[in-house]
Amino acid sequence: MRLKQDLHPRQDEEVRAPTQGFSYLMSRYKVRHVVVSQAAKVPNNVATVKKLNLARQTGGGLPLHLPSHTIDFSTCDVLGLGHTGALREEFLKELEAKPGFHITAGGSRLCDGTSRYQDEFEREIAELVGVESALVVHSRWTANQAIWSTVPRSGDVLVYDELMHATALAGMKVSLALEQKPFRHNDIDHFIEIMENVKENSSLVKAGKRCIIIGVESYYSMDGDICPLKELIQAAKEIFPHGNAQFIVDEAHSFGCMGPNGGLGFVKEQGLEDEVAIRMITLGKALAASGVINQAKVMICSVAPSFPLLVAGRAGFKILRTGKAQEARDYLHDLTTFYLDTLTSNPIYKKANAKGLLRMPIHEDEDWHEVPITHIVPIWTKPKHANYLSFHLVRDGINGTPIVFPVVARGEDRVRIFLHAHNTHDEVITLVNSICSWAMEMMEIEASGDKNRLPTAARLAYDLL
Repeated sequence: MRLKQDLHPRQDEEVRAPTQGFSYLMSRYKVRHVVVSQAAKVPNNVATVKKLNLARQTGGGLPLHLPSHTIDFSTCDVLGLGHTGALREEFLKELEAKPGFHITAGGSRLCDGTSRYQDEFEREIAELVGVESALVVHSRWTANQAIWSTVPRSGDVLVYDELMHATALAGMKVSLALEQKPFRHNDIDHFIEIMENVKENSSLVKAGKRCIIIGVESYYSMDGDICPLKELIQAAKEIFPHGNAQFIVDEAHSFGCMGPNGGLGFVKEQGLEDEVAIRMITLGKALAASGVINQAKVMICSVAPSFPLLVAGRAGFKILRTGKAQEARDYLHDLTTFYLDTLTSNPIYKKANAKGLLRMPIHEDEDWHEVPITHIVPIWTKPKHANYLSFHLVRDGINGTPIVFPVVARGEDRVRIFLHAHNTHDEVITLVNSICSWAMEMMEIEASGDKNRLPTAARLAYDLL
């Protein structure tokens, strides 16, 4: 069975106003063709097609579409290296300096796919970040698969924050460590309780003959909060004095955005380099993880990263150490503070927040100015309202991504907002005004008592569907 979607814009759609872009986006939610091949040996293919159609009709599918927004508050280009062209410029310089390169690797890392260029790049990363070795792979998925499927041994125990990224959880599923225990998100007391339980029930771990491997993220991508890493490490060392409690930290959303000497991440900023066994970091389209994982199936069976991919990563690393990158990090922090101040001081937001219509759980205390903040600032909504808010933002030319179950827990629907160094203060004001105008409309609908009334943007969206 093949699903085919018309993802190519018509010639008259190349230049679109925000509302035109909204229509264009919603039109992409229609599956244009469903072709069931009689020759394909797919079991229950009729039932599969019905499930796909039901998902599409109920908004449960997530079809590919071309961007239709005019203001970016969703992509991961946080420092704006791609948006401004800075990465492209450095990328082309690096290509020019390496004429005669081979575009593809030609094999896996263990089958002559390792190039001198990649070896040099990995040595540079290791020296700069301050680790024994570095390994560059294709993606966060590949890295987490390699780490979690290979590092833990039989008899080890995995303990991890319940909000760890799906790529890490997928790696744990194929780990040799069969005992795996989540702890409540950023809850130090529950972490200690779980660790004490492992010590009580695993004699090998208690004796230091097996490891307890702890997985956390630095910045959590769905909530935008920060891991209490120092406290977790201190608790682990007190419970397991043999030193067999080892940490793996996913720095996908903090590396490059914080830390000394070119934004080298949360672990380095906290001074915990010697306390963390493996750091997983992302950089543009290249992903590096410190450690030796050459027994990972995902590496043995995959072609090594291509030369252009490595060049993009190396170019990004060079930019991170420049004064312009530091200016971008400083500006991003100030812009995030400006956004939070502007939104939380708006009387419409205050009223909507009091009614439970909109929430920002980690920024609702008055003392949020006194704690570290991140550029990830999700807006929580009532159940099933995230799509309504997303439709409203898209109509206003803003790309707001709805995040609902099963990506997050039931009742924790939200629209994820990423701020960037290429966003302006005027764009932030536009975002705040759009959020508050939606909140005002929703409060008017609730006050009317009409349970069948949909907000304007949602009606337009469903008409297009």
